[in-house]
Amino acid sequence: MGEGDGQLSRLMDVSIHHWTASDGTELAYRETGMGRPVVLVHGLFSDGPTNWIKFGAAEVVASRGFRVIMPDLRAHGISGKPHDSAAYSDGILGRDLEELIAHLKLEEFDLGGFSLGARTTVQAVGEGLKPRRALLAGMGFEGLTGWLRRKDFFLDAIELADTATRGDPHWMAIQFMKTMKIDREAAKLLLPTFTDARDEWLAAFTMPTMVLCGTEDHDNGSAEKLAEALPNADYVPIPGTHMSSVTKPEFGAALAEFLGAP
Repeated sequence: MGEGDGQLSRLMDVSIHHWTASDGTELAYRETGMGRPVVLVHGLFSDGPTNWIKFGAAEVVASRGFRVIMPDLRAHGISGKPHDSAAYSDGILGRDLEELIAHLKLEEFDLGGFSLGARTTVQAVGEGLKPRRALLAGMGFEGLTGWLRRKDFFLDAIELADTATRGDPHWMAIQFMKTMKIDREAAKLLLPTFTDARDEWLAAFTMPTMVLCGTEDHDNGSAEKLAEALPNADYVPIPGTHMSSVTKPEFGAALAEFLGAP
């Protein structure tokens, strides 16, 4: 059980489950609620509880009749953090997500993610997953199509973790990494496995899609432009920055309203 899980589980009925990916890596997910499954994928250096449970989003969605499934990505949270480069093939997070959905035998489900979780969702849908509805939160068009610059920023943050001082552009990312007790070696192996979104991946979003983003969140480019690039998407603005938008009640409320629509 991860740090803080006991307290969170007392506030909500949250269960923790473990499963094994095809390469032998032990991965974990949490779930709460009953009803239509929705898989929600957290952001970079975060985990399921921080993105979805701590600030109430999962509880709001579950209250609308959903089974909320929240994986901890490889190299994050209570999932495995191998230091073997063989465990980090290109697109590994998308493959893990596809395998989790197959492991759970989900046929009708909704799918979404925040930041890295949105990137992982785009890959998985682009490669064949077909959710009823899709959520891309904390993500813009440039963030999906220009990963190289972002990758170098986070690799630099890992290298500067013990030397950067307040005012350094990497400072906030470093502080979040430290708060979340990120395994830096695993993170360095994971970051190069991401790739820019392909045109055909974006074209696969024929299902109703919500692009949910804080009005002050410009970390991953333009969310409005991303919505315009998708076949069937609406841009929904909420208050906040990239770091703070998930803490706002509007985040969970918008997610529940979108998922609960007929």
